[in-house]
Amino acid sequence: MSLPRRSFLLGCLLAAPALRAQPDAYVYEGLRFERTARVADAELLLNGAGLKGVKWFKLYLVALYLPEPARNAAEALAMAGPKRLQLRMLYDAPASEFAKAFNNGVTRNAPAADLPRLSVRMQDFGRSVTALGTVRAGDVIDLDLHPGRGLLFSVNGRPQAEPIAGDDFFAALLRAFIGERPYDARMRAGLLGPLR
Repeated sequence: MSLPRRSFLLGCLLAAPALRAQPDAYVYEGLRFERTARVADAELLLNGAGLKGVKWFKLYLVALYLPEPARNAAEALAMAGPKRLQLRMLYDAPASEFAKAFNNGVTRNAPAADLPRLSVRMQDFGRSVTALGTVRAGDVIDLDLHPGRGLLFSVNGRPQAEPIAGDDFFAALLRAFIGERPYDARMRAGLLGPLR
């Protein structure tokens, strides 16, 4: 076998593990998360995924998509451009529980000075979530930041309300997941990667 051919084959063998390590999707807790997502005409990268649970009970999975990788909350929050939080429901629950949880998470993590200007938008978002009635196992909830338009909220690909204005509103929601007092510390660590 010629030296160039042998070098080519050796290169292919060495590259094979790297190719296998980068599949089309990331499987977490048995569910596939695409490694990229399109939001506001931009391609985002899956930054990480985490599980929200209570003791042994699994409530939902969440994935964070960003324009580029971030390994800490400050980087993710400061990053300009579109973003996505995607929740994958693992059980049926009243949507009003989620509205309360979002409100509590924002209140715990937003600077006190920001709360007055967020309050009306939190009420609007809470009404939109509560209007779902029930969130069901298997539902996919996307919370997308479209810069300049604000938060777009969809369930199983269907928009649920008018955009909620302000990049600061999305940042407040994101802090509930990755801020200093997140919903779940293990979930926060998963969202900030790296993917395993």
